[in-house]
This record gives sequence, C-alpha cells and structure tokens, in this order.
Amino acid sequence: MAIWFEGFLLGLSLIVAIGSQNAFVLRQGLLGQHVLPVIICCALSDALLITIGVSGFYIVVEKYPLVIDITRVFGIVFLCAYAILRFISAYKATSFMELSSDSHKLPLKVVLGTCLAFTFLNPHVYLDTVILLGGIASQYKENAWLFGLGACFASVVFFTGLGFLAKFLRPFFINKKSWQYLDIFIGVVMFFIAGNLLLAF
Repeated sequence: MAIWFEGFLLGLSLIVAIGSQNAFVLRQGLLGQHVLPVIICCALSDALLITIGVSGFYIVVEKYPLVIDITRVFGIVFLCAYAILRFISAYKATSFMELSSDSHKLPLKVVLGTCLAFTFLNPHVYLDTVILLGGIASQYKENAWLFGLGACFASVVFFTGLGFLAKFLRPFFINKKSWQYLDIFIGVVMFFIAGNLLLAF
C-alpha cells in the first residue's frame, strides 16, 4: 500500500501544475461540454503512458531522444495555433453564454482530437510518465505495477476533480470580461509552454 501511495503522490505532483492539457480540461469543465469523455480521454492516455513506462519502455525512449525532439516540434506548432485561437476568441469577446450554448458546441470527435493532441504532442508528458515514473517504478522491481497503479489513480482523481468542480466557477465567468481574461490567460500559458519547448532544443 505504501508503494501505491508513493506512486499516487508523485503522479499527482507531476500533473497538478498548470499545463496545456489542464487548461483545456478546465475550459471544457467551465463550458460543461463533453466533460466526462474528456476526463476519460486524459485519464486513459496517462494510464497508457504510465503503463509503457512501468513496462520498461522508458529505456528505449532514453536511447532514442529523437522521438522527443520530433514530438516537441509538432507540439510547438500546435500550442502556438491554439494560443492564437484563444486570443482571437478574446478579441471577439464571445460571451460564456454564447460559447456554452448548443450552437457553439464543438463535435465530440473534435474535442477528443484536441485533447489527444494536448496529451501526445507534449514532450514533457513522455519525460514525466514514461521516463521519470517508469524509471522510479523500476526500483520497486516486482512491485513496480503497484507504483504505476497509484500514479494512474492520481490522474483519474485530478482530472475528475478539475473537470467536474469547474462548474462551481461558472457564475464568475458569466461576465464577458472574465471569459476574455481566461482566454488570454490560456493563450499566454500555451505560448509560454511553446517557448519553453523551443528553448529546450
């Protein structure tokens, strides 16, 4: 149980920082659109990557860093494009009420595609889940899977809380200015992450 809890705490500490994926989940939670599918998509994606790391594949990723570099390039392009979309949305001053209406609701496949892009085009997710968690889990030998399960559960708890608890912030975002500030904040976060990825080359 102690090993499981260590995996849970480390997994939670890695995922809790504001990042592109978290910002996207928060926005969907505020809008109340496809929240459960997004939560499931994020949790399953993390579980897949953690499983790959715990299985020992982190050694391959460490040996071939070009995989991370290729992901970084696509990630930078995607994050910059999404940031621009958020700034355009802020400039147009589209209200929360408009965006949360059925007429502005994006199809599920588009939302999930965006969610997957935020997950798998972020090279840090491989460094955190596959390499870091995988490497630490290997120290526990036959109990490595307990560590991995704890980390997977941390993802489930975090994304569930972020997605569903966001609804309590909705009254604040009824104000059009507040929604503009959120879009600007998300755009800045995306550009900041893209800049860090660029500097990592």
